[in-house]
Amino acid sequence: MAASGGEPQILVQYLVLRKDLTQPPFSWPAGAVVAQACHAATAALHLHRDHPHTAAYLRELERMRKVVLEAPDETTLKLLAETLQQKNIDHKLWMEQPENIPTCIALRPYPKEEVSQYLKKFRLFK
Repeated sequence: MAASGGEPQILVQYLVLRKDLTQPPFSWPAGAVVAQACHAATAALHLHRDHPHTAAYLRELERMRKVVLEAPDETTLKLLAETLQQKNIDHKLWMEQPENIPTCIALRPYPKEEVSQYLKKFRLFK
């Protein structure tokens, strides 16, 4: 997708992953937590595959940009999901089954400036 001035528009897929899952009492292994982000990202891309931003993002596989942020806990993740829903921001709240635990939010690819206001309080996942 071209931005004004003919420059290609930079699209980013944001993920917000629960940090508390890596800590007691959960203490999930790193691989299990990474898998949650992968599930959420894949689901968001699939659900919004017909959106022009998603199509453009997938056309340039070698140039994909993802940013993985951390939410401190389940409550914060759910509040973000509610805000995104209210603001009509396309996303997927991934629920780990069969436990039905919310673990990660993945947005469909967006221009950074369209969604950064909802994500600015989250830091990079460490």
